Amino acid sequence: MKNPRVRIYLDDEAQPIADQELRTEFSVDTTKLTDGPHRLTIMARGESGHEGFKQIPFVVHNGPGIVVSGLRPHSVRHGEVRFTVDAFSADDPFDPRRAEARSSIPVWVWVMSLFVVAWAVWYAARMWDVPAEFLHSPTYGSQNLREHQTPPG
Repeated sequence: MKNPRVRIYLDDEAQPIADQELRTEFSVDTTKLTDGPHRLTIMARGESGHEGFKQIPFVVHNGPGIVVSGLRPHSVRHGEVRFTVDAFSADDPFDPRRAEARSSIPVWVWVMSLFVVAWAVWYAARMWDVPAEFLHSPTYGSQNLREHQTPPG
């Protein structure tokens, strides 16, 4: 009977980055890897001698975040293509001018703003006339008196 073991391979390396008895914990330092897609291949052998196999794809993103405005993936363009690029990393000193990506305001924000303004106008118009039940309340009573007073004279 053999001891259960695990071998862990990174990308297409021929040598495993770990060859240990089971149960084990392992960590991968992604700062030593290039940004982009990678794959862990894990091969485990049980006490019976049978082997299991699992691949885990993952993406390393240690570099700065890149934001491109004005050009979308797989878009069809002609003529001159203008776009802006910005990159910001958590390790960079904070610069408020670069903290947010400059891009146009999305259409849905304009539509929602229009709905809010339209609702506010509708609400103000509906509340212009005081309902009869509140006509003689302390809040609206003084306005009601001014309207019904006759000017001296």
